[in-house]
Amino acid sequence: MSKRHLFTSPDGLVPKSLRGFITYNPSLSLDPDNRIVFDTTHPKSNVSIISGGGSGHEPAWAGYVGENMLAAAVQGDIFASPSTKQILAGIESVPSDKGTILVVTNYTGDCLHFGLAGEKASAAGKKTKMIICGDDVSVGKKKGGMVGRRGLAGQIGVLKVMGGAAGQGGSLDDVYDLGVAFSEQIVSIAATLDHCHVPGRTEHGMLQPDEVEIGTGPHNEPGYQKLSPQPTPEALVGSILKYTLDQNDPARAYVKFNPGDETMLLVSNFGGMSHLEMGALVDELLNQLEADWNITPERVVSGFLETSLNAPAFSVSVINVTAAAKNCSYSVEQIKSFFDVRTTTSWESVAGSQAKRRPRAEQIVKAPKEPAKAVDESRDLKVDPKVLASMLRKACQDLIQAEPDLTKWDTVMGDGDCGETLKTGATCLLAALDAGVAESGSVVKVLHELEDIVESKMGGTLGGILGIFFVSLRAALEANIDKASQGLEPLWGIALTNALASLRRYTPAKVGDRTVMDALIPFAETMSKATFADSVKAAADGAEGTKTLTPKLGRATYVGAGSSDGGELPPDPGAWGARVVIEGLLAGMK
Repeated sequence: MSKRHLFTSPDGLVPKSLRGFITYNPSLSLDPDNRIVFDTTHPKSNVSIISGGGSGHEPAWAGYVGENMLAAAVQGDIFASPSTKQILAGIESVPSDKGTILVVTNYTGDCLHFGLAGEKASAAGKKTKMIICGDDVSVGKKKGGMVGRRGLAGQIGVLKVMGGAAGQGGSLDDVYDLGVAFSEQIVSIAATLDHCHVPGRTEHGMLQPDEVEIGTGPHNEPGYQKLSPQPTPEALVGSILKYTLDQNDPARAYVKFNPGDETMLLVSNFGGMSHLEMGALVDELLNQLEADWNITPERVVSGFLETSLNAPAFSVSVINVTAAAKNCSYSVEQIKSFFDVRTTTSWESVAGSQAKRRPRAEQIVKAPKEPAKAVDESRDLKVDPKVLASMLRKACQDLIQAEPDLTKWDTVMGDGDCGETLKTGATCLLAALDAGVAESGSVVKVLHELEDIVESKMGGTLGGILGIFFVSLRAALEANIDKASQGLEPLWGIALTNALASLRRYTPAKVGDRTVMDALIPFAETMSKATFADSVKAAADGAEGTKTLTPKLGRATYVGAGSSDGGELPPDPGAWGARVVIEGLLAGMK
């Protein structure tokens, strides 16, 4: 793993990359505020297919925007999902008379944000469907539990056939059914020689020089198994194919391959493998597929399909096209034709379109400026402005100070973005306080500001959870403001309880699942019947208790350690971040 980077800080790197990325295709435009790349020539008469996710996986997903593939892509920060607001803007950027299909990989943050955006778009009268792609077999059926299979580069094949079908004028239902059927017939697994290095971060897990890890995720998630000493390439390929194709493996036999089934093979370079070795890898895969599994893929694609920054790693995906055709309205030959149709995207080559370039200034578009949110004075909660500002500043300052630990813990258990996501929110709120957001003592105005910060600046799973939480909290506070005469703590208890009830519609997380809810739920429940100080203690105790809990949701489930093994993990970074904020609010009152 190389720790050296040309751009040594992640600050501003994603939008700068996107500005460069769009120049290869004159049909593309960029909304830099929302990090949306969209095809300006996409016909309204075709279904709009939109994908996206965290950056660092290039060319996924902005590189796949163009004719016969994606209508738009929405990019988040490095390894963090885009926000709901970004995705809604993406839907607006490529309107379709037939409808829109959101296609994402199975990671909690992406599912939350794209799911909420789809719900809002549907509520606004737009025909919207969503497909969640999970193709990784390494986690297994039992360990995956409620989470399901996580997403690897098999999703790019899904986007390719769906884009081809949409380009041929397919209906919303037909294209959707094709995407679901195709995604369910993919088995994938990754192997890595070392983890990737994120610019600006110091915490990275590393493999020993004689280790290879099988089953790694694209965000430095730990793998299913470490092999030491490093196996030969032939032995490694043998293990990979056994995990994906063995029909007798009850944990991983997700797709059945019958003699004569037509298949496809996708081999994705995670970013750090040489072209020389990738060619040899494909050769060995084809040799063993034919000799040991009686499989001769009809189509083979190898290259930078979905990367993980500079990781010296790769993933292998095998797709049963025959089985997919049995569950949709398209034949095997039609599906292959969708896969083969030319695009104007990175799917073809790094050269891209040879059409005459447009001036860069024409390709950059500004998002419409949103009007300021009005506060209904009759439904507002007013408090001492100095106390309000003091509480918020203390909470933000403490959260920024805690960021290194939160990032370290999240790197051990997930993708390392939790601390930076929370720090971004705290920094933005401090800037708003400097601009006078709390000067009137309006709590609703502050909550409006928090909503905007979370929706605009904070991606990832935690950003999705907090976005829903703050919107619901503000709405509940306004709806129950008449109860303020009974005291602030009962009012906040009602508002917090209602906010958590709304949140439960989007996440199954509960106390004991080792998530931010381990702090938020005790805090809300105690506020309904005791003092603010008692509620703060309940939140702190809940966060502390996550050290001995086994993860049940999110990327941390793939680590497989915790109380069931008799060990102690780092605390859940989301729950600990909530604890820091809540304790900071209490300290700021004094």
